[in-house]
Amino acid sequence: MRWSEADVRHMQRALALAARGLATTTPNPRVGCVVVKNGEVLGEGWHQKAGEAHAEPAALADARARGHDVRGATMIVSLEPCSHHGRVPPCTEAIIAAGIGRVIAAATDPNPQAAHGGQTLQAAGIAFESGLLEEEARELNCGFFSRVQRGRPWVRSKIAASLDGRTALADGRSQWITQAAARDDGHAFRARACALLTGIGTVLADDPSLTVRAVTTTRQPLRIVLDRLAKTPATSRLMADGGDTLIVTAAARSPSWPSHVRHLLLPATGAEGKYGGEDLRALMAMLAKMEINELHVEAGARLNGALLEAGLIDELLVYLAPKVLGAQALPMFDPATPLNSLDAYADFSFMEAARIGDDVRLRLRRKES
Repeated sequence: MRWSEADVRHMQRALALAARGLATTTPNPRVGCVVVKNGEVLGEGWHQKAGEAHAEPAALADARARGHDVRGATMIVSLEPCSHHGRVPPCTEAIIAAGIGRVIAAATDPNPQAAHGGQTLQAAGIAFESGLLEEEARELNCGFFSRVQRGRPWVRSKIAASLDGRTALADGRSQWITQAAARDDGHAFRARACALLTGIGTVLADDPSLTVRAVTTTRQPLRIVLDRLAKTPATSRLMADGGDTLIVTAAARSPSWPSHVRHLLLPATGAEGKYGGEDLRALMAMLAKMEINELHVEAGARLNGALLEAGLIDELLVYLAPKVLGAQALPMFDPATPLNSLDAYADFSFMEAARIGDDVRLRLRRKES
């Protein structure tokens, strides 16, 4: 094994530091950094917000503030240092100028603009290695890797359901299937997302605000409504609170909508002028160009069904309540095309099962993802 136990321990610390930016770094990746010399931690840092210092310069600044000499030290960072001029100068320049002797990265940067930092460091005589706890680093930045490598956000669909998989009564009432602890837990996943997606059916039935409320945050995600016929009421909470909202329609913008509400025209090419899989895939490509890394879906059975049918749901976040609502209640998914074979199912793997108050949280990952 080319990495020592100390290397692993310091990388675990770097990943923990990176996670501090879980809800704030978008559209940038979450990155943490530790500078070590002779077994002593000289400095630590993490990227907190786009436009502010990256993790590597932050760790170097911390080491200087502590009065340490970093020349010849090892830098352990959760993502390959960038080598391009973006919102801030290249991290490779700061590393080279500081006299760092060795850099270990968990994962290489998938962004072609920022990549090749390792080569730049090696050309300057600095030893560079990557791959230490790579899986954990990629998981922390699943949305960033998805956007850069697949050209679409990482899609996580959150569903609150009864034990028999029902999300609302037959008349659409769903407040509240799960208890407060589960609802609060769901807000932590809202907070880490770049954007929240819902459908016009949910807006008309529940009038949600789709804001992060149960956890402390300095940023509210963009709210997106898939509203083919531009029916979102101007009096809805999504519009009335002045927050960042994008309405996606196949029709002209409603003249009643407030000026701060953004509008995206997405023609519907599916059957009967409805949004189909190709339209949803086109939407995901548009959102990627808007630098949306993680897309958190809180929608009804039809939109969830359409996303599932299009192969666009990467992760399911399901809160199950110990209740039974019966066959007449609404399901989790209502795809347009019913399955004609048991072999045609969408295949997910269990990631996690956790007790949240009186409810259970399940996290599942689509195998293709």
